[in-house]
Amino acid sequence: MQKILIVGSGDIARRILSRLAHRSCVHALLRDPGRAAEWRLAGARPVLADLDQPASLQRLAGLADSVLHLAPPPGEGLHDSRTRHLLAALSKGKSLPRRLIYVSTTGVYGDCGGEIIDETRRLQPESSRAARRVDAERCLRTWGRQNGVSVSILRAPGIYAADRLPFERLKKGLPALCTADDVYTNHIHAEDLASACVAALRHGRANRAYNVVDDSDLKMADYFDRVADAFALSRPPRLSRGEAARQLSPVQMSFMRESRRIGNRRIKEEFKLRLAYPTVDAGIAEALARRNAC
Repeated sequence: MQKILIVGSGDIARRILSRLAHRSCVHALLRDPGRAAEWRLAGARPVLADLDQPASLQRLAGLADSVLHLAPPPGEGLHDSRTRHLLAALSKGKSLPRRLIYVSTTGVYGDCGGEIIDETRRLQPESSRAARRVDAERCLRTWGRQNGVSVSILRAPGIYAADRLPFERLKKGLPALCTADDVYTNHIHAEDLASACVAALRHGRANRAYNVVDDSDLKMADYFDRVADAFALSRPPRLSRGEAARQLSPVQMSFMRESRRIGNRRIKEEFKLRLAYPTVDAGIAEALARRNAC
């Protein structure tokens, strides 16, 4: 039976576990002991450790054949110390994992001016948040090459699901950009990202990046409008970029500075992945149907 280690215990990890627990021995790294029971009940073997505490990671050495690394970097700095700590711990085992899958972000591309891009696009992060992801990718690629471990990078955009739609933003009436200033944005449903992670365990190629995005071709305000219309909420007011900057925080504005339209050919051809939610319209419709069924 394949032994898998999931690093990062959020929503996507739980969705992945539901796909793997019946056919693999799945270890889940948890920082909070209070969550061990729920993960054990879901079919995982909890490993209590903290990526910010290297001494706690000793049990990871030689534990798994494959690693799914979903943990985010620290909240500051230009380097991902958590990924470095993880790799150091894995390197101490008598045997290394054969495969490591890392979920990164499409933010590593920076602003592309609305151009259509693919995985060959030069990385040009424009925020420290994205720079930490680039650092993690480079550390993982180097470690994989040096140790003969197949490392695949999955770059995900804005993740959504029925319980991850921008309802609070819409209810607060936060503005969106007018059409002339608006940016193209990319999406993936949480279920499809989980499916892509599982597919990467089988089909991911060594030292290769994959954009895990759906087929939507939308600007950000249009996405907000579609959610608002479906759930009978008010559409957000449209402002110029200058006007929005005076009303929104720098963090909120940072997501409105980068425009790109990202292709997903690799996951379809190499992972043989059929998206359950090929567009946000499909995901919104499913969320609406679920609410109406309650």
